[in-house]
Amino acid sequence: MTERRTVAVIGAGWAGLAAAVEATRRGHHVTLFDMAAHAGGRSRGVDVAGMALDNGQHILIGAYTQTIALMRTVGVDIEQTLLRTPLRITYPEGSGLQLEAGLPVFAFARAVLRLQAWPWLDRLALLAAAGGWALRGFRCDAALTVAQLTRPLPASVRHELIDPLCVAALNTPSGDASASVFLRVLKDALFSGPGSADLLLPRVSLSELLPLPALRWLEAAGARTVLSQRVNRLSALGDGWSVDDQVFDHAVLATSAVEAARLTQAFAPAWASVAADLRYEPIVTVYLRSEGARLPEPMLALRADADAPAQFVFDRGQLGGAPGLLAFVISGAQAWVEAGQPATLQATLNQARAVLGAYLPSPLEPVQVLSEKRATFRCTPGLQRSTMQIAPGLHAAGDHVIGPYPATLEGAVRSGIDAVHAVS
Repeated sequence: MTERRTVAVIGAGWAGLAAAVEATRRGHHVTLFDMAAHAGGRSRGVDVAGMALDNGQHILIGAYTQTIALMRTVGVDIEQTLLRTPLRITYPEGSGLQLEAGLPVFAFARAVLRLQAWPWLDRLALLAAAGGWALRGFRCDAALTVAQLTRPLPASVRHELIDPLCVAALNTPSGDASASVFLRVLKDALFSGPGSADLLLPRVSLSELLPLPALRWLEAAGARTVLSQRVNRLSALGDGWSVDDQVFDHAVLATSAVEAARLTQAFAPAWASVAADLRYEPIVTVYLRSEGARLPEPMLALRADADAPAQFVFDRGQLGGAPGLLAFVISGAQAWVEAGQPATLQATLNQARAVLGAYLPSPLEPVQVLSEKRATFRCTPGLQRSTMQIAPGLHAAGDHVIGPYPATLEGAVRSGIDAVHAVS
C-alpha cells in the first residue's frame, strides 16, 4: 500500500464482511455499517425461544476457495467448524450418488457406475452427457434452462440427481434455472482438483462460521463497526462519498439489491433499475425435533413433489446442534410460501413421517418454521445482473452483482473482495 484511504462498507452480510476484511488487510481505514443488530445478512444464527438455530441451512463445497480463505484469515478453525465429506446425495433408503475421496471427475464416474438403482443405460447416458458438457467447456446456449439441457436424459437421472442438484445450487427449479450457470457450478466442483466437490457442513452456528469472528477480527485490527443503523443518504462529494454526512474516499455498497437500488436511485438510476428488477426465490427451513432421532447421515436428500415440500434434511444433532433436531430445507419455495406456514409445516411433518419413520424413535414435534422470502435471486437464462462499478469510487458487492456464480456464499465473498481490489 502506498496510500491509506477511508473506505465505507455499507452492509455487513458475507459480501460486506469480506470487503471490510480485505480493505483492512490492505491498510485502509474502514467503517462498516449495517441496519441490523447482528452481522451476517441472510446467513446468520438466530435465537428461537433460547434455542440456537440458523435462519437457513447453508452448505459450502470444497471449490469455495475464497470463502474458506476468508474464514481462515479471521481465525476460524476450518477443521473444527466444518464437517468435510465427499459429495453424497443419499436418500433415506440408502440409494443415491455417493462420491469417494479423490479427483472429483473420476470419483463422479465411479459413483455413477455404482448406482445399482439405475439401469445400465441410464448410468451410461449420464456419463455420456457429462462427457459432452466437459468437451464443450461446460458451455451451452445462454437461453437454455436446466430442464431443456437435460431433457434427453432418462427420467430417473433428472428426478434423482439433476433436479435436487439444481435447486440446491441455484435455488431455482430446473424448468426455470439457467443451464449455463448450472454448468459453471458443475465445472468448478468437478474440475477444480481433489476435494473441490466435497461437502462442507457447518458444525457451528452460521454466525460463528464467519460473521462474529470477522467482527472480532475487524475490531482488533482497528476498523470501526456501526450496527443497528440504517444508511439513509449516499451521495458523491468532491472526489469522495458522503454516507449520512460522513465523508469517505471510497464506498462499497454491500447491501441487498433492494436497499442498494434505494440508495443509488438519485444519481445512478439505470444501475438502480437493474438491481430493483431482480426477482427472488424463497427458502423455507422447517425445524422439527424427535427425541433420540439420528439419521444415517448428517444430510439426506428427499424426494419432493406437490405434497412433499423438502428436498433435503439435516441432522443438526450430528452437526453440533441439539440432539434429535432436524432441519428440513425447502428451496424454490414460492408455492409453499403462498400456501402459508401451517400448510407447509403439516406437509413437512407428513413427509418426514412417511420417509424417515424408521429413524424417529419418538413423535415429531414442531420447533420453528423460518421463511427467507428473498433468499436468492431467480437464476434464470439471460438474467441481467448489476455491474460492480456504480460510479467512480463507488462499487457494489453482493451475490446479486455480475459474476460466475448464482446466489451463493462464495459469490458474495468474491464480490466483496473484488470490489476492494477495484478501490485499491
